[in-house]
Amino acid sequence: MTPFIAEIIGTMLMILLGNGVVANVVLKETKGNNSGWIVITAGWAFAVFVGVTVAGPVSGAHLNPIVTLGLALTGKFGWNQVPIYIMAQIIGAMLGAFFVWLSHKDHFAATDDEGKKLACFSTGPAIRNTFSNLISEIIATFVLIFVIFYISGPEIILHSDSTAKIGLGTVGALPVAILVWAIGLSLGGTTGYAINPARDLGPRIMHALLPIKGNSDWGYAWIPIIGPIIGSSLAAALYMLLF
Repeated sequence: MTPFIAEIIGTMLMILLGNGVVANVVLKETKGNNSGWIVITAGWAFAVFVGVTVAGPVSGAHLNPIVTLGLALTGKFGWNQVPIYIMAQIIGAMLGAFFVWLSHKDHFAATDDEGKKLACFSTGPAIRNTFSNLISEIIATFVLIFVIFYISGPEIILHSDSTAKIGLGTVGALPVAILVWAIGLSLGGTTGYAINPARDLGPRIMHALLPIKGNSDWGYAWIPIIGPIIGSSLAAALYMLLF
């Protein structure tokens, strides 16, 4: 296990379970059909928990290019590793999306609504307004990154000048999962809270490649990329200003 492989596997598991819960809720004839927003946001939170738990001890479990960017901007992560992490995250997201399609193949075939099929891969706005959608992604991502800066793993004090980290990975799997759940419940209803360019771009590419009827909505695809980049940069700037 290397950081590159850990980011691939962690992101793949996160997308498999995160987009998997969307598929379970929106596709026809699943046992979770129409079970609602609480199920989707909870499923995504637990998906993040799983991905961070697996990747955390090896790579720090970024699983998200804007986490990598935010840490690099604040000097907490080397810039030379940024392209490697982002590449791994996109690959992992594509793999996770493929397995969602594979596991729900019959239900995709049974569903006529092309928008619901796309929702199992990528995000989209509840009300399409470019400025408002961009602001929503900026604000939600700002919250994600700014709070992550304040999450620290549990420690035990060995003696006066030494500590040992214990528990749930580098950034803490459970706190990050709760944070993502809070964002989804409070801020996610406007755009589907991408807050992660790889989470949106990788699966959107798979939607375009797989034999699924429907438009991949590339006209919207830049918002879940640019919005999180701006939000992460603002969070990093405020964090550095305060400290």
